Formats: sequence, structure tokens, C-alpha cells
Amino acid sequence: MQADQFQLNSAIEHVHWWFVARRRILRELIAQVLPPSPQTMIVDVGCGTGGNVASLSEDYTCVGIDPSPEAVELASRRFPGVRFLRGHAPDDLGDVVSRANLFLLTDVLEHTPDDFALLSRLLSVASPGAWFLLTVPADSSLWSTHDESHGHYRRYDRERFEQLWQGLPVTVPMVSHFNSRLYPLVKWMRKIHRVRGKACGEAGTDIKMPSRWVNRLLTRSFVGESRVLGDLLQGKRRRGFRRGVSLIGLLRREAGRVAPRIKPPHVAPDRYDPVAGRILAAEFGETLPGKVPVHEALHDRDSVLQRDRAA
Repeated sequence: MQADQFQLNSAIEHVHWWFVARRRILRELIAQVLPPSPQTMIVDVGCGTGGNVASLSEDYTCVGIDPSPEAVELASRRFPGVRFLRGHAPDDLGDVVSRANLFLLTDVLEHTPDDFALLSRLLSVASPGAWFLLTVPADSSLWSTHDESHGHYRRYDRERFEQLWQGLPVTVPMVSHFNSRLYPLVKWMRKIHRVRGKACGEAGTDIKMPSRWVNRLLTRSFVGESRVLGDLLQGKRRRGFRRGVSLIGLLRREAGRVAPRIKPPHVAPDRYDPVAGRILAAEFGETLPGKVPVHEALHDRDSVLQRDRAA
């Protein structure tokens, strides 16, 4: 993410429907597996500007970590009662990593080129019994400039999501799509954005504040999904939502050795390379010569340029 996007998140995440509803859903799910207690530690990996972990800090001991100095500065300034670390997990967590009862990774895995490596390394150092609450953006048909501006490598389907922990010593009481009720609206908006060639919100994103009553309506609709997800976690439902803007999974680390691993070769290639995208955007602007979208560049700049010249 860019510095201006962190500034945007910091300014509106306390009121914007998407942030507010997601926090409420996360809190309710966490409370089901970890009753509130100051003895319980939650570590927010890729905490950004701190809104998620700060919302839990009254009930738990909370630590946030993020590699962005802008994000950590904003988070520390806004939430002085929470400990924020600048760095990468798990290397820069120190002894916190073995004491954590839950690791929160909310829309983090899509930002790393090797999500298998990140999750397996965290699992390898986590104590047996530790929980992992993961969310990722879903459905590649929703891909837009919003994903590119946020530095996403991919969006996930359920199979790709579940591949992350297959074969590892974890139990998985809940996996589901969510932000499902608003999926048709989001898909329609993303189609418009692709036609326009740019996002509709601020800082190159789809995020902007709607009117008060619309914001309230959207919040209520999204939060209403918490009952289905809670029932799924408790075993009262066999299935969650079959489609949605995001996916959510709750894992429990079991006893057994976890060897850190890299992304297997059979896994589908990523949709986009944010590093290459930034280089190409700086060199050619928002599009490559011949109006080839940046996201088509992927990892191979030369092949894109050759294709453009041939056209």
C-alpha cells in the first residue's frame, strides 16, 4: 500500500461501513474461541493503521506489526495503548510469537509474493493451540485497479485459499466467503471501474465515504453476516456463504512440526506483480505503450513490450 492509502484508512476506518462491519465480525468470531481476558494475547500481522487490533485492546493484550513506517507511526499516534512494532513477522516479533494465542492476518496474504512461506513460517513458530484468523479478497472476476493500487498479487477462490494450510498440523473449524450480501453491488461497481480504467474512490482505491444513511445501511447489511459465520463456527451450519467479496478462515495450530515451505509449482500463477507494476507505471504512466494495462505485464516486462511492438 502507498502512504496516501494509509492516510485514507487512518482517516475513515473508524466510520466507513467496510472497516466497521469487518471489525465487528472479527470480534464476535474471536470471542467464541477466546473469551475476553487480559491474559490472552492477539498479534495483528500486517496491522496497517491499527484499527482492527485497537478494537480488541480493551478485552485482550494486543500487539500489531507492520513493515510500513507510515502505518506504524499513524497507528501508534492514534492508539497509544497498543504496542506497535515496525518489521516483518515472525522475525521481528521476538518472544511475542510464542506467547500469542491468536494471529490476525486480515487482507495480508495477498500482499506477499509467497503466501505459503508467510503462513507456514508463522505456524512453525506458533505454540500449539494458537489460533489463526485469516481474511483475503475473493473472486478474480472482481479484479480491478483497486487491487493493483493496493499491491495485491492475487485474489483467491476457496480452493486456492485452502491450499495454504493443506498438509499442515491444523484444524479448520470455519472457512467461508463473506461480504456476500453486497457481492452483486461490488461486482457491478468493479465492472464500471474496469470500463473507466480507474477506481472511483480516493488514493487510487474504491474507498470513499458514502452518505450517512447509505453508510449505516451498508454496515448493517455486512454485519448481519456474523450470525451465519458464528453458526458455522459452532457447527450449527454445514456451509457458509458460497460467494462473496472476501474469504475468511479460522485455523487452530495443533501439535506437530511445521517446516516452512515455499509456494508449490503447481499453484496457479499470480494475477499481478506489484513491484513490476510500479516500475512500469513509473516508466510509462498508468498504461504501457499501445494502451496495454499494467496488470497484464505480470512478471515479464520484455514480453509485454515485444507484444506491444508486434501489435
